[in-house]
Amino acid sequence: MTQALNVAVNDRIAHITLTRPEVRNAFNDEVILQLKTAFESVGLMDDVRAVVLAAEGPAFCAGADLNWMRRMADYTREENLADAGQLAAMLKAIFECPKPTIAAVQGDVFAGGTGLVAACDIAVSVDTATYCLSEVKLGLIPATISPYVIRAMGTRAAHRYFLTAERFSAQEAHRIGFVHELVGADALQAKVAELAQALVSASPNAVKACKRLVQDVAGRKIDAALIAATVEGIADIRASGEGREGVASFLQKRKPSWLA
Repeated sequence: MTQALNVAVNDRIAHITLTRPEVRNAFNDEVILQLKTAFESVGLMDDVRAVVLAAEGPAFCAGADLNWMRRMADYTREENLADAGQLAAMLKAIFECPKPTIAAVQGDVFAGGTGLVAACDIAVSVDTATYCLSEVKLGLIPATISPYVIRAMGTRAAHRYFLTAERFSAQEAHRIGFVHELVGADALQAKVAELAQALVSASPNAVKACKRLVQDVAGRKIDAALIAATVEGIADIRASGEGREGVASFLQKRKPSWLA
């Protein structure tokens, strides 16, 4: 298996970088497995507080690799189910990574690549990037990535860009909420580092719980069950070791233990 990405940990930040610029960082079954394994691995590392997903070259990710698509053209339905299942598992591993994640988008994002961006908690994009959900032009649909992309851009925008397969700018991606920040290419690294440092500086357990909170609460009806769950959530975190330490350090005007 050819190594398709690099993983490095520095100052409590894990950097997972796609390293196939010659094919615009398109993914195949090997890349999918490596990404899944990488996110599962860094998610278990005690010395990691945040994860940055980045890429080398002019494109962030062009979606499916052409050679992989050629192989898929002859797959049976059962083989397609197994293949799509691996992609779904990889996206789920990114979305459910217990550490907060940042997509550092340095170039164009097409098709399945939008799923990588959407599965991350935060997305920072260069202002020259182009985005496209191109599946319908090939007679396909963005089914596997849809749970993440629709959450990220909203239903109304998804109706347009899923159906038209038109390209849209980084400015439009920002307007519809698909990415959080737009920066010039020379400012991408600094902005990502700034956000990563903010994540590293917060309580690790609180960040993990907050990530889960957003995923659990988003889209749910505000009823007795949801209210009870949020009441339990704040009670549990207040009574936790880090919760007590955080409040105590604030009142005593000192740094909390996780910054020591």
